[in-house]
Amino acid sequence: MDLNKTIAKVGSGIVTVTVFLFALFLIINYSMGSFFVCLILPLGFIMMTAGIHNECENDRKVAANIGLTLAAVYCTFIMLVYFTQLTTVNNEQLTEQAANLLEMGKCGLIFNYDLLGYGIMALSTFFTGLSMKAKNKADKWIKALMMIHGVFYFSCTFMPITGMFSKMSSDGDGLGGRLALVAWCVYFLPIGILSFIHFRKR
Repeated sequence: MDLNKTIAKVGSGIVTVTVFLFALFLIINYSMGSFFVCLILPLGFIMMTAGIHNECENDRKVAANIGLTLAAVYCTFIMLVYFTQLTTVNNEQLTEQAANLLEMGKCGLIFNYDLLGYGIMALSTFFTGLSMKAKNKADKWIKALMMIHGVFYFSCTFMPITGMFSKMSSDGDGLGGRLALVAWCVYFLPIGILSFIHFRKR
């Protein structure tokens, strides 16, 4: 058994399943379910990214190394964010000030860390896609989807600086934000599926 390929394939499967469940939980507005799958997604993403890193040729190692390093940074941010939601926020009586900082729906500090994490994930996919030499149509799709996904870095990183999300949280019911996340899931789901197919064929 090729353990490198198996781990990468399992990681791609985790990405596919968690992104699908994330979209489902967003649609039915089940926040605890979405928090839980977002705690698992980064692990699958690192496994998938490491698989692509392992396959890349020597003249693209720098891009692959950057992609894998950024995947680890993304994992750290996101696991801290959602572990906080599932533990401290869910189990403790928070003061108003603490709630404003820690509750995801308040669009405070923890929400901004979440966006920063996903911005770093976007950079990770860009460099990971850059490291690939596509050898078939499916690989070309993975590469293109990953590199285009890198554009999300700018919105995830710079839009919170404007205070836009804080204003949206005070003026609306969060439906627009959920729909935007569902749209992201629809975009990212093919990356997981195609990566699973890629590693299964290899």
